[in-house]
Amino acid sequence: MSAARSVAAPVSVIWPEAHRPLPAAELDALRKRIAPDFARLLQELQLPEHLQPLLQELYLPLSAWLAGQCPAERPLAVGINGAQGSGKSTLCRLLAFILDAGFGLKSCVLSIDDLYLTRAERRQLASDIHPLLATRGVPGTHDVALGQQLFDRLRAATANSATALPRFDKARDDRLAEPDWPLLHGRPDLILFEGWCVGATPQPPRDLRQPVNVLEEQEDAAGRWRQYVNRQLSGAYRQLFARLDLLLMLQIPDWSLVYRWRRRQERQLIAGNPDAPRTMDDRALRRFIMHYERLTRHQLQELPKRADLLLQLNPAQQIDRIRLT
Repeated sequence: MSAARSVAAPVSVIWPEAHRPLPAAELDALRKRIAPDFARLLQELQLPEHLQPLLQELYLPLSAWLAGQCPAERPLAVGINGAQGSGKSTLCRLLAFILDAGFGLKSCVLSIDDLYLTRAERRQLASDIHPLLATRGVPGTHDVALGQQLFDRLRAATANSATALPRFDKARDDRLAEPDWPLLHGRPDLILFEGWCVGATPQPPRDLRQPVNVLEEQEDAAGRWRQYVNRQLSGAYRQLFARLDLLLMLQIPDWSLVYRWRRRQERQLIAGNPDAPRTMDDRALRRFIMHYERLTRHQLQELPKRADLLLQLNPAQQIDRIRLT
């Protein structure tokens, strides 16, 4: 699951026998057919070769399980939740490939990051409500109405449709102009909607009283920012997440791993593209992830009780357990 190259080979992941979506012989035949292309995809994405065995142990059963949930009349909307650095984007890329190559199903991969408000809109929020809202990430900094419209268009799509998919440029910290958005042609069978706060619910008001880190203590002493963020989850975000049919969670062991994993992710991006803009040093990265800490901690406690499927990661950033609820 992880893009890291220095960790040991993963623990064998066994799909729960009670939920096996296809006979073992059929899964094995699928594996043999798509394994060469899967190996090439791992190379293209610069992912470690030790993920290859997980094609049969994890990715194929998961894809088969998702394929079995697809309704005939509309796309299946799957939310994929996970903390920063947990591997959401990688999982979506691999699932989209297998669903196509193995099951003939068309996936539309969306990220909640591509719904961020423009930089100008966030600056206005920062001026009107709280300065911390200039930083993208937390609920309240996304164009949720755009997300709802996008889901509605994808669900109404036909074989002749061309649906524009929003894109956000993190290097410029701004949304791309609409003419630059890629087009999805036709009707998807699945919508894979990933994001660190996908499916999140608001905290009880009493839990907002005490700051959880230095950022909240020093820059949100009165709690206005965290209260605003919490209110967003009760309104438009709740309506957006209600469009999901299934909720999957990449469950990390502990919040303390987020900085380490995100820092590794940043370094790998730079190593893979030396000309990539270096927007955050370690100090800036620590401050940045503090924006995410409160809600990530809340989700680690609350969301596993509601998720339809849990992919549990170990400290080596590898999936070593699966739980279907």
